[in-house]
Amino acid sequence: MASILDEYEDSLSRSAVLQPGCPNVAIPHSGYVNAQLEKEVPIFTKQRIDFTPSERITSLVVSCNQLCMSLGKDSLLRIDLGKASEPNHVELGRKDDAKVHKMFLDHTGSHLLIALSSTEVLYVNRNGQKVRPLARWKGQLVESVGWNKALGTESSTGPILVGTAQGQIFEAELSASEGGLFGPAPDLYFRPLYVLNEEGGPAPVCSLEAERGPDGRGFVIATTRQRLFQFIGRAAEGAEAQGFSGLFAAYTDHPPPFREFPSNLGYSELAFYTPKLRSAPRAFAWMMGDGVLYGSLDCGRPDSLLSEERVWEYPEGVGPGASPPLAIVLTQFHFLLLLADRVEAVCTLTGQVVLRDHFLEKFGPLKHMVKDSSTGQLWAYTERAVFRYHVQREARDVWRTYLDMNRFDLAKEYCRERPDCLDTVLAREADFCFRQHRYLESARCYALTQSYFEEIALKFLEARQEEALAEFLQRKLASLKPSERTQATLLTTWLTELYLSRLGALQGDPEALNLYRETRERFRAFLISPRHKEWLFASRASIHELLASHGDTEHMVYFAVIMQDYERVVAYHCQHEAYEEALAVLSRHRDPQLFYKFSPILIRHIPRQLVDAWIELGNRLDARQLIPALVNYSQGGETQQVSQAIRYMEFCVNVLGETEQAIHNYLLSLYARGQPASLLAYLEQAGASPHRVHYDLKYALRLCAEHGHHRACVHVYKVLELYEEAVDLALQVDVDLAKQCADLPEEDEELRKKLWLKIARHVVQEEEDVQTAMACLASCPLLKIEDVLPFFPDFVTIDHFKEAICSSLKAYNHHIQELQREMEEATASAQRIRRDLQELRGRYGTVEPQDKCATCDFPLLNRPFYLFLCGHMFHADCLLQAVRPGLPAYKQARLEELQRKLGAAPPPAKGSARAKEAEGGAAAGGPSREQLKADLDELVAAECVYCGELMIRSIDRPFIDPQRYEEEHLSWL
Repeated sequence: MASILDEYEDSLSRSAVLQPGCPNVAIPHSGYVNAQLEKEVPIFTKQRIDFTPSERITSLVVSCNQLCMSLGKDSLLRIDLGKASEPNHVELGRKDDAKVHKMFLDHTGSHLLIALSSTEVLYVNRNGQKVRPLARWKGQLVESVGWNKALGTESSTGPILVGTAQGQIFEAELSASEGGLFGPAPDLYFRPLYVLNEEGGPAPVCSLEAERGPDGRGFVIATTRQRLFQFIGRAAEGAEAQGFSGLFAAYTDHPPPFREFPSNLGYSELAFYTPKLRSAPRAFAWMMGDGVLYGSLDCGRPDSLLSEERVWEYPEGVGPGASPPLAIVLTQFHFLLLLADRVEAVCTLTGQVVLRDHFLEKFGPLKHMVKDSSTGQLWAYTERAVFRYHVQREARDVWRTYLDMNRFDLAKEYCRERPDCLDTVLAREADFCFRQHRYLESARCYALTQSYFEEIALKFLEARQEEALAEFLQRKLASLKPSERTQATLLTTWLTELYLSRLGALQGDPEALNLYRETRERFRAFLISPRHKEWLFASRASIHELLASHGDTEHMVYFAVIMQDYERVVAYHCQHEAYEEALAVLSRHRDPQLFYKFSPILIRHIPRQLVDAWIELGNRLDARQLIPALVNYSQGGETQQVSQAIRYMEFCVNVLGETEQAIHNYLLSLYARGQPASLLAYLEQAGASPHRVHYDLKYALRLCAEHGHHRACVHVYKVLELYEEAVDLALQVDVDLAKQCADLPEEDEELRKKLWLKIARHVVQEEEDVQTAMACLASCPLLKIEDVLPFFPDFVTIDHFKEAICSSLKAYNHHIQELQREMEEATASAQRIRRDLQELRGRYGTVEPQDKCATCDFPLLNRPFYLFLCGHMFHADCLLQAVRPGLPAYKQARLEELQRKLGAAPPPAKGSARAKEAEGGAAAGGPSREQLKADLDELVAAECVYCGELMIRSIDRPFIDPQRYEEEHLSWL
């Protein structure tokens, strides 16, 4: 193992890359670069708003990017922070001395409530300029409002809760519709629900928060100066289902559960943290006399909404004494306390102060602090200035806090985007688990870190934790890149060695049987894992060597099957004489090459099963590749050996339709040796055409001759068309077979006669059977009695040939009579022809002056013309044009040649002497003009163009020439 570890270190060192140009960057043991590229931005960044109020600021609220502040006692300033350059001033229209006590803005930024010290409440909608008093609310000093986040919209608040200084909780609903002079008031209703009490009687309702859980239950948290109340329940069925009356009605007979603390600031404040707008709040912080009660909100708990509660004491110098906190806001991991001269941020995980931000005295004392849940921005103000805090990457260092608390899951969650920090957390978790003797968990964590491989491996080796080491190596192997082949080979080899050593130590120990089985299953799971398949395949040679060195043949076969190294598996079974198992592997994986390699071994021991497997594979196997195995197997000559070879060859020929000559030749040899009865049937089935048989005819002839199969030889002779040899050999076997062979050359009568003469000579001279000879004479009409007579001996009497001679004479007489009849018919036919010729010479036709050409419809007598017996008349040139397209190419060429020669011939001369001289000159130099005209007439006027074959041949010709079709088509448009 030490050598493997050293090799792995070397491979890692070789794969390290030095980046130039970074002289001041340190590479820690984790393998990540720690370099601060720029100054870290603070989590809380304060910004003073460039705004100077015209009057002192008495109250300020922010929600959904809408900021509202009251200035003095009679002015309201509204600013849409998306359009900060367009502020909106609204006059409250108050003539008395009433001051603004508090302001409340809903989660949509649409509904603003202004509580006055005179126990009056004003309502202003974001889309209106009118300040509307709420008559039903008069007489109540409002301390808190619980907005309805589920049903509240820009036009209506839905049912909301209102807490007063007298400890009463009211339910109300506001509508933004203004109507006319007698229109409805904005406060649709205002009814009491509950009264909160402390030990001294009713106490002011300092905070109200209403939420609805995913299961439909309602939750209300209300606080007084010393108590925090929880109201949990479902709304009643009916018209009030959307309100809170049913929820509070459940606590009519008994008080709700509450938390109480003895110290008293004279007020308290409740803050929620909601991750996203319109989602359920996750955490709460209650500022009261003893400190800050912080915890999580769990809507799924049946009895209490609060969980994981703890009280963080105020920082030093903060408390009910000289510097009480004035307000609290809650972020994801901090709560911020507002004091008169500063803001302090406290981490909710550790209780440590992470920020003390002092304000200059020139701005005056701080009044209050609020949070805009939609943007996450925090707002603080004095009477003369407004400040805004930006919260940036609040969770950046939370992982360190969770890490120090050994809460590794949360630490990993908050540094998932930072690999260097995640590596630190994993290393600390791995060390922690190792100290706790949780070695497997430690190995899983170490495998995810960039810690030095050799340190971790030696750590587990020293602790004798081979199982954890194997887990570590296995996970490291799964994380390697495809290019890290060397490391992968070393790790797979090491893991195999660990598993084999473990199995070897446990094998044979009956007390450790279960542990041995578990280890074996883990080893097999490692071998079969798809994640490791690539690396195992690359290292298969070294793993096979390890398996062989440990003598673990079981896993050697198992690994070979996984790697699809079936050749090794089959070889192993053959070495151990497990031939059926070897054949089962071959049949299951159907690799033709393996069949070719191992068939010579398997056929000696399980021939029938092997041939069954061959047949099952069908044409996936090349039968030619299996012939060597069959030849070696069938050399023994035993019936069973030959029968199995014949069975497979017959399957190839009859079922697969093999046409390879080698296969058919081998089947012939098997038939000749083992099944002579099937030989002739095979040859006859193959046919008698030499071009269609698939075996070698010469080889088949030699094979049949060697084994004395004469009938088969005769058949081969017939296929080779060696009929004389076939008849000669057939006469040694059977005369009838010879007769069949003699009739085969049907087109060569001379050869047939010769073959039959051989048969006759054999019958007369060898068998001396006159009757059979006469039967041969009757079987072949080509043989005459005079052909057979020379074969008979001289002592044979004529009585044996009397009938044959008489039959021959009758045949001659009949033949002579037939010839005479044919001569008479020929003479009569010649006379009829001569008579028809005489009649044709006298035939004529009459042409009337009004007759017209059948083609051009002009008078016929104007130009040379042709008159046909059918009655059609054509001008010579019209007939030429009509006939030319239907003539074949060579006749068209002949026609042009005749026209050219006729045009070049001299015109006929006047006078008999000159005509004779012209004819004599034409005869001396070439064909005469009359001969050319006769040839032209024979070519053009051989038949009527309308009634002859030319018209019949043109039946499929279109009426319009395809080349002129488009022109003709356009002419009709």
